[in-house]
Amino acid sequence: MVKPKMTVFTMAMMTSAAIMSLRGLPMIAKEEFTLFFYIGFATLLFLIPAALVAAELGGMFGEKEGGVYTWVKEAFGKRLGFVAIWLQWVQNVVWYPTVLAFAAATFAYVIGADKLANSGIYTGLFCIIFYWLATWLSLRGGNLIERITSYGFVAGSILPALVLLLLAVVWILQGNPVGFQHLPAAQGTVDLVVNNHVHPRLFPQMNGLSNIAFLSGVLLLFAGVEVHAVSANRMARPQLQYPLALLLTSVIVFVLFTLGAFAIAAIMPYNDINVESGLLQTFRTVFNRLHMPWGVSLVGILVMFGALASVTSWIVGPSRGLLKTAQDGLLPVFWAKTNAQGIQANILFVQAVIVTLLSGIYFITKNVSVAFFLISAMTITLYLIMYGLMYAAGIYLRYKRPDMLRKFRVPGGRSGMWVAGSIGIAGVLFSFIVAFFPPSQLPVGNPAQYVLLVVGGTVVFSGVAFFIKGPHGTKK
Repeated sequence: MVKPKMTVFTMAMMTSAAIMSLRGLPMIAKEEFTLFFYIGFATLLFLIPAALVAAELGGMFGEKEGGVYTWVKEAFGKRLGFVAIWLQWVQNVVWYPTVLAFAAATFAYVIGADKLANSGIYTGLFCIIFYWLATWLSLRGGNLIERITSYGFVAGSILPALVLLLLAVVWILQGNPVGFQHLPAAQGTVDLVVNNHVHPRLFPQMNGLSNIAFLSGVLLLFAGVEVHAVSANRMARPQLQYPLALLLTSVIVFVLFTLGAFAIAAIMPYNDINVESGLLQTFRTVFNRLHMPWGVSLVGILVMFGALASVTSWIVGPSRGLLKTAQDGLLPVFWAKTNAQGIQANILFVQAVIVTLLSGIYFITKNVSVAFFLISAMTITLYLIMYGLMYAAGIYLRYKRPDMLRKFRVPGGRSGMWVAGSIGIAGVLFSFIVAFFPPSQLPVGNPAQYVLLVVGGTVVFSGVAFFIKGPHGTKK
């Protein structure tokens, strides 16, 4: 049976679903006016370079499976190609408990049990159950996941974001207090006092790296533009359509993140913005003022659908690339097993077990917000290493394969690729360093323990890629 061709719109929606999750809006909104700095930094030094380089590489190898594995393999050989896809896959596995925690907080608001959002036991159990449900859906294969991802992103991310913007306008027009106009004094990172008046900062306070440690978490929110390159070969003209899909994705993500975060900052007082449940708190605040409490449950259901779309989008992406490495003999035969629908069954089961274990962090951490950000920090360090390999592959292939057909090229010839790749690598290095500093915005408790956990997680999860071997060992 021949699968129908994937359109530019479907690819853009699936990629946007992989990147864009409304769960990130409260964390960005927590930065008040400095959110423009963070989003600008992430866009200029991360999203744009990543989209440009991924578009060129995806156009070059759009007919092949494997995504980032194929790109890095063509540049530096199978082993480093495996390292790249392994990092993309394992960071994805580590990341799941963060987006699932957001879904857990959302569900608590839907059923009217707000206090559950701060319960580690509830959050951990919800993450485990929700993820196994998403895994079961993914194992069914066919076009089910594409439909869930595309429709889920529109209904669960775009629609709630538009409602949020509309509510922010209504809130302001009604003369309600505007959050960013009434900041509490002495916050330091988001405000400053001039002539006894508190003013929001436009740039973060730079008196220590811990003050801008949130940057690593923000970058994670923009990561994933390359994740569905493994499916580019299903497009009718992948060399042309895939770059167009990435362009559309970049515009959607930038607009929704910027306007959505600003809307929350306008409605909610600074001290009331919660990293996990801030989105639903915002909806509740406005809907209660409008005497429409039922609106919270309705939006919450849509947001949960969006969270499911985000999870399923990631489940089928990196794991598919990892399957290609198993088929190339770089992983034990066990990893190459597929079910009747051609889905990488054993890989999905392995990652489900790992997600189950990682969700246990919520059982032992008192502050859910700290656990949420700790897992995020571990995730971004792994992903940043992969992006470094991707940028290096983009630059090197301009010399190794100069005559290969490129339907899309990073503008400016080799110099343009060097600029895009170098900016991307610079952003990666800076953000990698920042990720190891405990954020001043959260009560992390013991900073040394925080750093040890992030370093340990990074070393262990990335180190496995250099030791795991399949039937073909380290052959290039």
